[in-house]
Amino acid sequence: MLRSLALWCYRRRRTVLATWLVVLVAFVVVSKAVGGQYSQSLRLPGTESQKASDLLDADFPSRSGDSGQLVVAAADVRAAAVQTRVTTLLGQIADVSGVADVVSPYSDSGARQIASGGTVAYATIDFTLSTEDIHQATTDRIVSLAEHARAPGLRVELGGNMFGSGGAPGGTAAIGLLAAIVILLLTFGSVLAMGLPILIALFGIGTGLSLVAVLSHVLSTPDFTTELASMIGIGVGIDYALFIVTRYRQGLHDGLEPEAATVLAIDTAGRAVLFAGITVVISLFGLFLMGVEFVRGLAAGASVTVALVMVASVTLLPAVLGFCGRSIDRLAVPGLHRRENAHRASIWFRWSRVVQRRPWVAAIGALAVLVVLAIPLFGMHLGFSDAGNDPKSTTTRQAYDLLARGFGAGSSGPLVLAAQLSPKGDAAALSRVVDDVSHTPGVVSVSPAQISPSGTAAVIEVIPSSSPQSLKTVSLIHNLRKHVIPAALANSQTKVYVGGFTASGVDVSDRFSSRLALFIGAVLSLSFLLLLAVFRSLLVPVKAVVMNLLSIGAAYGVVVTVFQNGHFGSIIGSNGTGPIAPFIPMMLFAIVFGLSMDYEVFLLSRIREEYDRTGDNALAVADGLAATARVITAAALIMITVFASFILGDDQIVKLFGLGLSFAIFIDASVVRMVLVPATMELLGAANWWFPKWLDRIVPRLHVEAASDVDAEAAALLSKQEAPLT
Repeated sequence: MLRSLALWCYRRRRTVLATWLVVLVAFVVVSKAVGGQYSQSLRLPGTESQKASDLLDADFPSRSGDSGQLVVAAADVRAAAVQTRVTTLLGQIADVSGVADVVSPYSDSGARQIASGGTVAYATIDFTLSTEDIHQATTDRIVSLAEHARAPGLRVELGGNMFGSGGAPGGTAAIGLLAAIVILLLTFGSVLAMGLPILIALFGIGTGLSLVAVLSHVLSTPDFTTELASMIGIGVGIDYALFIVTRYRQGLHDGLEPEAATVLAIDTAGRAVLFAGITVVISLFGLFLMGVEFVRGLAAGASVTVALVMVASVTLLPAVLGFCGRSIDRLAVPGLHRRENAHRASIWFRWSRVVQRRPWVAAIGALAVLVVLAIPLFGMHLGFSDAGNDPKSTTTRQAYDLLARGFGAGSSGPLVLAAQLSPKGDAAALSRVVDDVSHTPGVVSVSPAQISPSGTAAVIEVIPSSSPQSLKTVSLIHNLRKHVIPAALANSQTKVYVGGFTASGVDVSDRFSSRLALFIGAVLSLSFLLLLAVFRSLLVPVKAVVMNLLSIGAAYGVVVTVFQNGHFGSIIGSNGTGPIAPFIPMMLFAIVFGLSMDYEVFLLSRIREEYDRTGDNALAVADGLAATARVITAAALIMITVFASFILGDDQIVKLFGLGLSFAIFIDASVVRMVLVPATMELLGAANWWFPKWLDRIVPRLHVEAASDVDAEAAALLSKQEAPLT
């Protein structure tokens, strides 16, 4: 099927190129017309925080949306001039569409909102909608009003997730693309060959990002999805095209006509691209099983981009190769032009022989490096970072710091107790809850219970002593739910749920923590079965699973070291320390798993090809490594530089993805592929390819890399069947 597809695209290259141009323009126009509607919904049906939210929606309409804070700081916030200016500002904010209520620190109900020193105060802004549904015009208007209210001696800042902003991906993506151009130029030594992977990647991510904007109207999609999709799309797009173009040039250098070389490249490297791309998409769609709305949008956005890049690689690329023909090696850079088939003269062949002479030393050394790097992952704390990790220049970070200075670290993340009262009201039980919670260690203050107009519900606000992202706050939430509140409600029909944004984050983290092992186990099982069918070997899939675990474990360890423990964070501009967002380990694993499978198939299929031809395991490993090492190294360097370029952005989550992905690829392509794989394959010898006969009969055959002399001969015949259509 791939041969027929490649031949059709090659011979109808003008039609294919025109179709892709029309699709790209149409997608961009539609996405611009509808715009993006990005949000981060933490709805998690069945959890206590969701029950609290649903109760507030029903009985406290004015509090059904999220709330933010307007924080002011002055030498004396009670001074007449300050009070007049702030009161005027709050009146203007109250009139903004989408604002349900504003509680002034100068009102009776807001008396507790002025710090004891009198230098910091805050007003609560209640919205009619949750953060993900608040219109941008609403927040923009409030931000504008706050900016105009600032004056010498008066600071005005805004706190709350609705006032946060993601970084723009354009600058960092451009840096990654520039680095990829340099690496491709060094790899191919030809300007034209260098440009093809860049072209395919741009087409893929152009259509992918446009579709992400449309999907944001259907699925809850975080605003950093575009950055993540750009990061992955550029990396895999260039890599996929690199593998295919490399195989195309090999065919030309072996004497094939351009048409035959194109068909062979798609039928060999194109198979590996489809295999790796589909694996990434399947892994990402596994995140739908988590049941968290914004993670579905994140997974869908990344999956769509990878899928479109993959399709462009096996349809648009053969069409473009038809335009290039033998000219692909023109515009060669003096001193850089290389042939693709002089393997045994390369440094990689000699390197393989060095590893094979000392396989135990190489294997133990590589394992030691991976294990040491992975150790910090055992202390990983999953949770959502608070505004204390926002860039210092943002208003949300300034508000967070002011609130922490005036009211304590927990003031920026209050807990909300939503009570469903018994038919009789049970005021005594509600009073016990307020009293017991106020005397609980870790609680700074508890507001009086506010009864709903219907008299069937009540709401209580609790200020913890620790920050929203602190483990102490997590422990406090669990303590309130499991011990304090049940004890206070003994023999009462009243139900009290601990909710609020901080509690929602804890519930989401608990959900991910409980399913992380199951998800990783399912993905590894899938990889084992796929590799079993591809390589007809029992030990090769086992080694691949173990090595995938080791490389991703090392990446997890580095992420924890930098972002959670705070070591070396200043080097990459990290804004602080905090927990690892709960969806990140799964996303990292799904993406790295698919990318490493690409390298795995590309390397091992070539080794298997050489082993089938010669029967010499050691020589097959050396030849296979030498034949693929340069392209794997180039592909890895491109991935690393593209991913690492996103570390330069402001968004902490995007920084984390950039570091985690770039380091995982670095470890996988260097320590694993270039040291651990040849060392273990040398130690195992012919046992690498042992496959029980009974298993051979029941496991279906899956051909991923179909490279062989027969393939080359069949491809050569294709060009003689009929004249190309141009």
